[in-house]
Amino acid sequence: MKNLLSLLVVAVLLTNCQTENQHSNVVTSDIQNFWEAYDKIQTTQDSVLQYAYLDSLYFQRGTLGLEGIRQARNYTPQAYIDAINNYPKFWNSVRNNTLKADSYRDEIQKGLEKVKQLYPDLKPNKIYFTIGALRTGGTYLDSLALIGSEMAFADEHTVATEFPVAIQKGRQTYFNQNPIDDVVFLAIQEFVHTQQKPFVHNLLSYCLHEGVGDFVAYTALDLKPNLPAITYGKQHKAVKEKFETEMFYINNQNKWLWSDAPNEFGVRDLGYYIGYQICENYYKQAEDKKEAIKTMIELDYENESQIEAFVEKTAFFSASLEALHQAFEARRPYVTGIDQFKNNSDAVSTDIKQITVTFSRPLNGYNTGVDYGDLGENAFPKNDINGRYWSQDHASWTIPVDLEPNKTYQLYITNNFRTQDDIPLKPYLIEFKTKDE
Repeated sequence: MKNLLSLLVVAVLLTNCQTENQHSNVVTSDIQNFWEAYDKIQTTQDSVLQYAYLDSLYFQRGTLGLEGIRQARNYTPQAYIDAINNYPKFWNSVRNNTLKADSYRDEIQKGLEKVKQLYPDLKPNKIYFTIGALRTGGTYLDSLALIGSEMAFADEHTVATEFPVAIQKGRQTYFNQNPIDDVVFLAIQEFVHTQQKPFVHNLLSYCLHEGVGDFVAYTALDLKPNLPAITYGKQHKAVKEKFETEMFYINNQNKWLWSDAPNEFGVRDLGYYIGYQICENYYKQAEDKKEAIKTMIELDYENESQIEAFVEKTAFFSASLEALHQAFEARRPYVTGIDQFKNNSDAVSTDIKQITVTFSRPLNGYNTGVDYGDLGENAFPKNDINGRYWSQDHASWTIPVDLEPNKTYQLYITNNFRTQDDIPLKPYLIEFKTKDE
């Protein structure tokens, strides 16, 4: 019996390996597994049984892609169960579309072969068509290209009426764009992302990273860009002008990428246009097109000089990145001083019970940020977080403090403070020493 069980385990593992290796780069088995779990979950209101079916029929039988998309989007079992129970009309309306995934295999494989012609160093990673919990149509994790089929295969007939009011309009707009028509492009784009180096956390890096994925996919598939953000950006130079003033902001990523956050243009994800257009400009002026694609895919986002040289060569922006950064710095608000004492004083009285920071102009009266300095937590004064407050005109901010004698203190006022239009404050280190009383 023991030997028989061992043989059965090996057989299961071999079956899983065969599933993951089918048609080389494209794996779709998670979709059928999900619907089997979905149907069983629908037979009971017992939450324990629902979780058990989800685990045994979906998670335990899942591919590396299912593990990857759960990690990339923090999909918990509860997120799946909630989505299944709350949106039955949505699931019923998208089900048949997701089951068409196999029909896209050959076209995706041909697309990948075209990418390899453009970029011979292409690594043989995989594309996983899986089912998520409604937070992405496509993403990637390391070497895994991940398609959230419940979103990627939606079309104008997909039902959005069950979603919360706050996101219902955005979902309906997305569905009406018939994302199913762009499934092949999406798969190729996410595959390209698995070939790239990681981006760093600034807006230009995000946009370039996405732009490379879009440009290489569109070029390989010989498609004219149809992403609304790219179409709009090409027609409205104000998009580039606005980006030039905001690219160094640290808090406005949602305005430009991956979000339905409002902006003055009424079009989401305009950062995709920025990245795409930079890549298109670079490609057009390059004599060696393959070398241009190689340069794009292999950009090192941690190498500032390399990124700057790449962007400058495209002549996309109206001025150099250095000049645009200097203009940004000139617009930033700054700390003008402290009401209770002069910064860097070495004889501050312990009778002082609050520190008021004044700014060069009014801020938004909402966002704040205070942190430890280089001396760490021990040098940060004791304070009551509930006692912090803004002045009526938002031109100063006060924090209560409880000071000890003969001690050096530091408070780091961060750039999370910002103006009404999101221009971040120049950081400011407050450092002082109290008297020996």
